[in-house]
Amino acid sequence: MTRLRRVSDERTRQPDLKRAESEPNKWLIFLTIAIGVFMSTLDGSIVNIALPAIMADLAAPLPTIEWVMMIYLLTVTACLLSFGRLSDIRGRRWIYIRGLIVFSAGSLACGMARSAIWLISARAFQGLGAAMIMSCNQAILTETFPAAERGKALGMLGAVVASGLTAGPVLGGWIIHFFSWQTIFYINIPIGLLTALAGNRILRGGKADRVRAETFDRSGALLLAISVSTFVYILTHGYDLGYTSYPMLLLGGAFIVSAAGFVYGLFSVPHPIIVPSLLGIRLFIFPVLATMILFAGLFTMIFLMPFYLINPCGFSPKMTGYIMVTPFMCLFIFSPIAGVLSDRIGSRLLCTAGMGILTFSFFYLARLMPDSSPPDIAGRLALFGLGTAAFTAPNNVTIMSAVPREHMGIAAGTVATVRNMGMVLGIALSGAVFNNVFYRLSGGLSLKVYQPQLEPIFMDAFRYAMTAGGLVAGIGIIISFLRGPEKK
Repeated sequence: MTRLRRVSDERTRQPDLKRAESEPNKWLIFLTIAIGVFMSTLDGSIVNIALPAIMADLAAPLPTIEWVMMIYLLTVTACLLSFGRLSDIRGRRWIYIRGLIVFSAGSLACGMARSAIWLISARAFQGLGAAMIMSCNQAILTETFPAAERGKALGMLGAVVASGLTAGPVLGGWIIHFFSWQTIFYINIPIGLLTALAGNRILRGGKADRVRAETFDRSGALLLAISVSTFVYILTHGYDLGYTSYPMLLLGGAFIVSAAGFVYGLFSVPHPIIVPSLLGIRLFIFPVLATMILFAGLFTMIFLMPFYLINPCGFSPKMTGYIMVTPFMCLFIFSPIAGVLSDRIGSRLLCTAGMGILTFSFFYLARLMPDSSPPDIAGRLALFGLGTAAFTAPNNVTIMSAVPREHMGIAAGTVATVRNMGMVLGIALSGAVFNNVFYRLSGGLSLKVYQPQLEPIFMDAFRYAMTAGGLVAGIGIIISFLRGPEKK
């Protein structure tokens, strides 16, 4: 049976390669992918707004409610690479459509939750579906669009991501005002199921159905999930629990053992989760490292700016939301433009310039004052969005174009994984720098309730954190330049 399947694959391979240059349904495929990406991105940002209402309704303490976000992040990050590899073997449609179904079922379970533990468990299941969706969307688009249009397609996908991040807080606030927090999850169900039905029809028989007669490394996937989840937890909770505490030492040991086992498996199993040869591709490894740095910088800003806007500046949550939309609006506008430019001039100049703008923006944000006006703050954040837009689409095009076609799922999963790791690193870095400086300057206080007399200390800690973000982004300039030019 397997032999017949392989023969069938070989017979259909040549027509598929021909369709790469003239896929008649490419924009329908893009729409199918865009809806899934928008839904999973929106769900990540929309839930933040609902957390206070969820905490009150379920009568759960804040440390427990934090896991509503944390478990989703942990699950997505831990499973992305494995699902990317599985999509190379079983086919992208097989993973993507099932991801939409799992995400929809998880959304139903979240909406029906009657306790915090129930909701957290349902969010883990929902995160599993989100990981399946995110693991292969770029690979599907890369195989669907010809090389001359990949930048445009991935740039537009970046605009979809920005739309989800931008619409989340606004839509979430509107839903919470008129309906219940459960509605935030219920709206995913019809969208997800309809997209799954349409996508199953549109993607069937194309490149997304290509399969390979290889085995899936289950032990490697388990070791990867353990190592990534323990690493993420250490980064996010190490400061609160103490890096030398017994739980942290235990988790650190689990990370070392699982990571060592995973690395050993890369060179001892026939078909590992990550193909070691990819690590030797210059236009893969350097852009992947730069991706992590960019998202570490982006989430340094996203994490700290609301505290600055609400506390020293005294803006309302509504005004804070309007100001924070600025960088994502720039990302929405300029990502497609950057994608089109990358199709013409390559990624090296655009990504280096984008990281340079990001670095400048950090030092510019560090000069903000408590009495800075909304237009002044928004202008600085707009630069942040411009730098992110100039980097993201060209960088993704380079990664997906540099790897062999049979490993695109791994490449897409790697990009999504390091993106999430960068988010965690950004939150951990900014939180650690801010809290350490605030603790030292205040004589041992922590920022639990803001008081006006704490303004000078707050601003000093904020400036140190923004400067640290700028230094990290500066390293990204070097890495972006070292990728070198694309092969002609």
